[in-house]
Amino acid sequence: MELCEQLELDPDTYSISIPLGATINMAGAAITISVITLAAANTLGIPVDFATAMLLCVVSAVAACGVSGVAGGSLLLIPLATSLFGISTEVAMQVVAIGFVISVVQDSTETALNSSTDVLFTAAACRAAEGKKG
Repeated sequence: MELCEQLELDPDTYSISIPLGATINMAGAAITISVITLAAANTLGIPVDFATAMLLCVVSAVAACGVSGVAGGSLLLIPLATSLFGISTEVAMQVVAIGFVISVVQDSTETALNSSTDVLFTAAACRAAEGKKG
């Protein structure tokens, strides 16, 4: 909320949208799924071309719609994402276990990303409303 104040956004808007999480946000989960899956593929020596990485990002964003706000939800979609690269379920679950080990950092980072995009969406709405007013 302090960032919204610094950006001189409308307090009537951000005082509601930020605390309530009024924007539906999946950025943190989508990036977590993509990065951890690409790290697993790289660790296993699986080559990833640009088109496959883009497909992973799209699948991650769509899958993240259902896990936003669920603790550890993004980690539970790792087996889905790793299956795009032919990574076995056993190895995928080991990756999930590593995700749970680093979950304090991972979840904090995911939450920070979600919060920053909440501010971005709120700023876009406020700027659009200001533009309509003249």
